[in-house]
Amino acid sequence: MKDKHWSATQERGSTFGIQLLVWLYRVFGQWLFRLVLIPVIGYFTLTGNKAKQASYDYLRRVNAYTHNPAKVRWYHVYKHFYQFGIAAVDKIRAWLDDIKLSDVTIHHPQVFQQLRDSSPKQGALFIGSHLGNLELCRAIGENDTDIKINALVFTKHALKFQSALEKFNPNAQLNLIQVDSLGAETAIELKDKVDNGEIVIIVGDRTSVTQYGRVSYAEFLGQPAPFSQGPFILANVLDCPTYLIFCLKQSRGYHIYLEHFADSLKLSRTERAQQLQSIIQRYASRLEYYCLKAPYQWFNFFKFWQKDDKAHITRAAINKNEKQSSDNS
Repeated sequence: MKDKHWSATQERGSTFGIQLLVWLYRVFGQWLFRLVLIPVIGYFTLTGNKAKQASYDYLRRVNAYTHNPAKVRWYHVYKHFYQFGIAAVDKIRAWLDDIKLSDVTIHHPQVFQQLRDSSPKQGALFIGSHLGNLELCRAIGENDTDIKINALVFTKHALKFQSALEKFNPNAQLNLIQVDSLGAETAIELKDKVDNGEIVIIVGDRTSVTQYGRVSYAEFLGQPAPFSQGPFILANVLDCPTYLIFCLKQSRGYHIYLEHFADSLKLSRTERAQQLQSIIQRYASRLEYYCLKAPYQWFNFFKFWQKDDKAHITRAAINKNEKQSSDNS
């Protein structure tokens, strides 16, 4: 039996549910809110079978890769889910301006400062992931700097969050661009934004919503995993500085790591596949490095290492060309 693609997995949570979370936080504060999380996360641990299996699989891989002989137990999975809940709380706190730039530690601050002070403003592409709290970076960037940040999102859940949050904080400007695929029209729009000194953020750890096989396989925690080529092809099109960004909750609050990845990612026609393979392996290696810094902050609750082809997964939708080709086969 084939597995569902990550985009075909039903997201748990409605606009009302998100509004309720924000209201609870505003009324009771973060500490009581964290107490409320305990039974809520317990419920999800009991009922979220697919996510639970993915957590077990991931944590076992981490242990094997780090030569940790300990067996993964149910309470490790609970801890994994609980960290996801805490990240959701902190996401709300950041967009309500309760977590500020002064509250976080920025590593390689000279990179951040260069982006803030460049004249004319220098646009850039940030490639993040579902490790840690990327949303917090966007919130702080919008609230505490004059840099405009645009995030590409591939699901409607992010739009639900935006709608719910704006009811409580109309000043929260979530510049979300929902896309099913990165076509020419979207690329032109993003190129204009970068040329105007804006930041574009995209994640590099989710495969294409609409197309099979647009991936390169890179070593990640000891085994090849499929990584989308889209973000790195986009970097080629935008022809702008590209950075990797990670935001991890560590001993003294949040730490933002902003790493220069390339001044410009240019792909040649003749060696495109090999270049993409090398570039994506670089990304996967850095993702792995930060993943091992905070293993319980990995929030990809699906079969991450599953092959990205029709034999192994089913998507919620496919593009017209792909459907035609499959009909003709």
